[in-house]
Parts: sequence; structure tokens; C-alpha cells
Amino acid sequence: MVTRMSKLKIYVTRQLPERGLKIIKKYFDTEVWPEYAPPPKKIIIEKAKNVDALATLLSDKIDAEVFDAAPKLKIVSQLAVGFDNVDLQEATKRGIYVTNTPEVLTDTTADFAWALLMAVARRVVEADKYVRTGQWKVGWHPDMMTGRDIHDATIGIVGAGRIGYAMAKRAKGFDMKILFYDVIARPEMEKDFGAKRMELDALMKEAEKGTKKGIPF
Repeated sequence: MVTRMSKLKIYVTRQLPERGLKIIKKYFDTEVWPEYAPPPKKIIIEKAKNVDALATLLSDKIDAEVFDAAPKLKIVSQLAVGFDNVDLQEATKRGIYVTNTPEVLTDTTADFAWALLMAVARRVVEADKYVRTGQWKVGWHPDMMTGRDIHDATIGIVGAGRIGYAMAKRAKGFDMKILFYDVIARPEMEKDFGAKRMELDALMKEAEKGTKKGIPF
């Protein structure tokens, strides 16, 4: 007689996008925290008692207290680049794997940062409110919501890691003068984009000096 093996159990601490959750449900007996806000730690501890895996986010504190309550736990799968919320030393000591999702949001974050930069420079939110509140009475005026040009402006990037590099890549396409500050040399910034490394105070002054085009980021 052949018996079907039961699925391993997982507790997912947030309602994930359906395409990812569908894969998890295919391989695991899955329970998902149903609320929008993160579960209290006491809930995570309670749910961890009988699961083989946890799927977590940065807002979930996964430490010795959780591990003590989870004798079957084999893996903590973190939906985030960072994993400061997980006690790696305790996990290693207990032979529990910890995984994360590096790189997945680098370009997404840079895209959104660039969208915010453009919205501020071109006064998009102000202009939207201007129209919606009925203030737009004249079709056009030379000084109406003119904002700032982004092309040929100076951008100061504070922190030139993966996201900072992605921002410099976008700035290059707008023919911007690229300045950056980082505690690490980051020679690839100069090589790939002609960026200039500066101390933070000098960067901020240079980005704003003599023109309204300066855009510190």
C-alpha cells in the first residue's frame, strides 16, 4: 500500500502576491496571516510551534524566543534584501537555514526614487492639486508651474551602493553632472558614469551652488 507523504507546514507572516503564494501552497501546507498589519510576535511564536518553515518580512522579529518555540523549524525565508530582524547566530547554532531576496528591488527602488525626483522638480503634485482645486483659470502663462529642469542639472547621490549606482545610471541618461558620497571608494561610479566622489558637506553645497538646477538625492 502506497501512502502519500504529508506536506511540510509553513507559516507566512503576510498576504504575499498571489503568483508567489501559489507556488508556496503547491509544496507546503500553508497558513497565512490574514491582516494587512504585521502579526504580533506572540502570534509568530504560537504559529512557529508546529511548522517546518517561516516566510517572513523585515517587520517580524525572529530571534531565540521564536526558535525556542519551534523545534521542527528548518528554514526562515525572508521576503526582503535585508535580514537584520533575524538572529543569524541563533539560526546557525540550531542548523536553521535563513534566505533572503537580494537584488530584486534595486531597479524598482531606483525607478520610484527617480519618479519622486521628477515629480518634485517638475512640480507634478502641486500642478495636480492646482487643477483639481479649481485654481487653473488661465490656459497658459510663462511662469505657470515651471519647476526645474532635470537634464544638465547636478545630482548628489548619498550612498553609492546598488541603488545609488542605479540612480547614477538614470542620471547619466539625462546628461546630469553626477556627484556622490560614500564611505567606500566605488571606482565603478567614476568609470561607468564619470561621477565625482566628494565629502558629504561639499557635495550638498556643490549640488545647490549657483543654480536652481541642483538636485540633492
